[in-house]
Parts: sequence; C-alpha cells; structure tokens
Amino acid sequence: MRIKDVSLVLAGSTLLVTLGASPALADGSSLPSPDLAAVRTVHRTALSQGAPGALTRIDEGFVRYHVATGEADTRAHTAMDTGRRFRVGSVSKTFTAVVLLQLAAEGRVDLDAPANRYLPEPLPDDRITVRHLLSHRSGLYDYTNDMFYDTVPGFEAVRNKVFSYQELIDLSTARPPNNEPGAAYSYSNTNFVVLGQLVEHLTGTPIATQYQQRVFAPLRLRNTSYVHPRTTLSGSYARGYLRPDDTALPLVDSTEQTASWAQSAGAVISSAKDLNRFFSALLSGELLPAEQLDAMTTMIPVTADGKQSYGLGLRARKLSCGTTVYGHTGTVQGYYTYAFTTGDGARSMTSLANTSNNGTVNTTLGATLDAAFCGSGPATAKSAVPARGFTEDIAPQVTRR
Repeated sequence: MRIKDVSLVLAGSTLLVTLGASPALADGSSLPSPDLAAVRTVHRTALSQGAPGALTRIDEGFVRYHVATGEADTRAHTAMDTGRRFRVGSVSKTFTAVVLLQLAAEGRVDLDAPANRYLPEPLPDDRITVRHLLSHRSGLYDYTNDMFYDTVPGFEAVRNKVFSYQELIDLSTARPPNNEPGAAYSYSNTNFVVLGQLVEHLTGTPIATQYQQRVFAPLRLRNTSYVHPRTTLSGSYARGYLRPDDTALPLVDSTEQTASWAQSAGAVISSAKDLNRFFSALLSGELLPAEQLDAMTTMIPVTADGKQSYGLGLRARKLSCGTTVYGHTGTVQGYYTYAFTTGDGARSMTSLANTSNNGTVNTTLGATLDAAFCGSGPATAKSAVPARGFTEDIAPQVTRR
C-alpha cells in the first residue's frame, strides 16, 4: 500500500495527515472522519485560556492525524509537535492496572482477596480488596489533598523529594477514610501507590522492571519510560507549565521533578504515538486475557449523567454521538492528558496541553474527544464551558477557582 504524508501549516497550527486505506471497525462499520478543524479550534481556545501549547494525535489503521499548536518551550519559543514526550500523570494508572491484571491472570493475585495478603505492611482495614484499589472504592484518603492544597508551594516542597511507597501510604492512613471499603467511588492516588507497593512486594522487582518487561518492551513503546526518581526527560519533549493559584502570577516551569509523590499512580513519561499504541493494544486484547480485560472494562458510572464511568484503572466516556471510548485522563504539574480509544482499539487519540491547575483548559482539551471520534457536527463545534470551580486527579477533593 502506498502511503502519502501531507503537511499543512494553518494559522500557527501544524497539521499532518498520513493517508492510507480507510479503515473499518471490527463490526464492519466506520466512524466518521475526525473533525480536524474542531481539533484546531480546541487547541486555539486552550491557548487563549493560558496553555502554552497543545497537541493531538489520532491513529486508525494506516491513517494518522497530527495537530499541534503553540509552544513546547516558552523560553526558546520552540514550536509544539506531536512527537514530543511528556509526563502522562494519571494515565500511568492504566499501566499499573495492566501489570496487576497480568499477575491476576497468572494466578498470583486474587482481585477479591484482602490487599493485606500481598502487602509488606497492612492497611488499617482488612476489608479493602485488590479490586477496591483498582476501582477507587477502597475509601483510602488521598494524601495529595494535603500535599498540594496550595498548588505551587506544595509542588516546590516535594519537587526534589524521594518518597518510599510506605511514606505516602502513611500520609493517607493518618487521615480518616473517605468511606467504607466498597461503599462508593472516591478517586484517590493512594490506591495506585498501594498497588505499586503490592506489585513490587509480590514480584520482588521494581515497578519499572514490570512496566518494561510486560508492557513497554512487548509493544515497542520506545518513547515510554519510568525513570523515578530521576528528574529530567530525555529526547524531544514538551516542557510543563504550572499555573499558580494566584492567576496574576506567571506560570512556573514544572518540567523537572522526581514525581516521587506519584510513582505508580502518575510518574510514567510517554508520547502520543506510544499512548495510542498502548490503549489500542489493550482494548484489542493484546495485553490481557479475555477474563481480565472484561473485568477491567466492567464500568460503573461515576457522574450523575452516566456519561463517565470507571472500571479497573480505566475510564470510559460516552460521547455526544453515542460512541463510548476507553482510556484515562492525566494531570501532573504542567501537563493535562487525554488518551482514549474505541472499544475495539481501532481508533485511538491522545491530546496534551502543557499546563495544569487550570480547569478551563482541562475542560476545553476534553472537547478533542468528540472531534476525534464523532467527526463534524454541532456537538463538536460547541465551546467548552469554563469551570467556575474545578477538581483534578491531583488533590481531587480540593476545589480550585
């Protein structure tokens, strides 16, 4: 098959489309083509709201779409492009969940057993199961609520610190739980820190080794790494810019950090190409046996309208056109990420804005989902509603303004 690359530059946005045969979904039907004009509009809106740059890459078979806008580095005025690496934040949770579910498939972990069976130091409630941790239903308090109550001072206090898993877990268990185990969904980074400790205790190897052997290497994710506690990104990357709570202050370059406060809950570094490959492989059955993939994709609604739901380390979004996509959002200081794919892994999309602590930008960036998976139409042309008060994957019980 002959493939042709077409590159266009439109009003500060770079658009690259790689053309091949029009792919079809597993049931023989086709999604509408992505609305690239809507993607560009989302990017420009995000920049007007304070993001230095944005990128979106969409992959479907031999067809690839690239849209990049703004700057990857505001000091050097380096243009953003879709090949750059970045910190993926809570998208890391899906990598951790895959490792854990592979261990379950091997008979080494029972999802419905008490997590304490596999931990070096017990949690205070023996009723918390491995499944509760994977689904954010353990009730464990999220220590990041306290750590980042004041956004920039909190970040600077831990930027170069190296924590053990147990130190982070102790910060959580020193506070009352959010709810009884299994009673309710309550997003908490503590859950996936506990799972990282569980994996390391069970296997006797670092989580970095498990990621590499079970996911990165088999999928040839050459731009994906877990370098904790090293502070730098290698190769071509986008710098991250954290907005202070006092929005009159300038953005803070937050690129270099240990990310030790997050570890298995949020310290993976990747690229749009690799994230699309990862989620496509996951949903198409390359990484997990059917039983474990079914468990992971058994979704429970987490919003009143039922449009957002959570499985085991995996989010689902029902879009305006009725299509449901699976993946995860990510927030880490200086970076917002959306990485999602269709239920069969046929079309995948990753979007990034290189800022955080800006709920309006985060809401706006989410509109790339409709543009990528639903195509053109009124729904994708709507402007995102600015957030009056917002919460994030970091400090999820703290409302920002």
